Amino acid sequence: MRVLGVIPARYASTRLPGKPLADICGKTLVRRVYERASLSAMLHRLVVATDDERILQEVRSFGGNCVLTSPDHPNGTCRAAEAAEKEDADVVINIQGDEPFLDPVMIDETASLLSEDGQALSSTLCEPLADPESIRNPNVVKVVMDRFGSALYFSRSVIPYPRVETGIPVYRHIGIYGFRREFLFTYASLPPTPLSAAESLEQLRILEHGYSMKVAVTRGQSGPSVDTPEDLENVRTIFRGMEKE
Repeated sequence: MRVLGVIPARYASTRLPGKPLADICGKTLVRRVYERASLSAMLHRLVVATDDERILQEVRSFGGNCVLTSPDHPNGTCRAAEAAEKEDADVVINIQGDEPFLDPVMIDETASLLSEDGQALSSTLCEPLADPESIRNPNVVKVVMDRFGSALYFSRSVIPYPRVETGIPVYRHIGIYGFRREFLFTYASLPPTPLSAAESLEQLRILEHGYSMKVAVTRGQSGPSVDTPEDLENVRTIFRGMEKE
């Protein structure tokens, strides 16, 4: 099984313009994500998909693979689909471009879900969530699964709702996606759906159109992402501390 990793990198981020090129202690964000992703044991090829010439030149400057894609894609998965059109791959992993502490184990886990289940079309990961504040936070996406490991629903609300104490854990969705190559193209052609628009969660489009998504509880370690200027300063502080050790 040939596995392609794609890191969508859009320049015009609303909360942090030029985010992929943000400096983190001597390396750009896109470079840090690329270097972490390249440690995956299952990837055969890794490429950045961008809409901006400046990002293209940055990736090429450190020896990475990068392709220019349309500026009109509604989300990173559709950008990844364009990048995959000319690539030889059985499975495509959509890797979030704002994760400088990306655990490469998560890439392998996402790909393994598709290699182990020949009927699965897409895959993603989750982790247990215990902090009450995070459980209530709408910026923390939750997921519930059926007994066979397929997603039932993703939501910014608390799911399952704890009407009574059952011991059922709350799981945080980790935004990494695996697709069989042909299904990735199918996804990109699907029309928008009401629940996906209401929750602003692209993965719901898959469920609303009647397709399934396999979910695994990760063994990897997630780290802070970069979405805002405050996040960027936090990540820089962490890297400075790591360099002093």
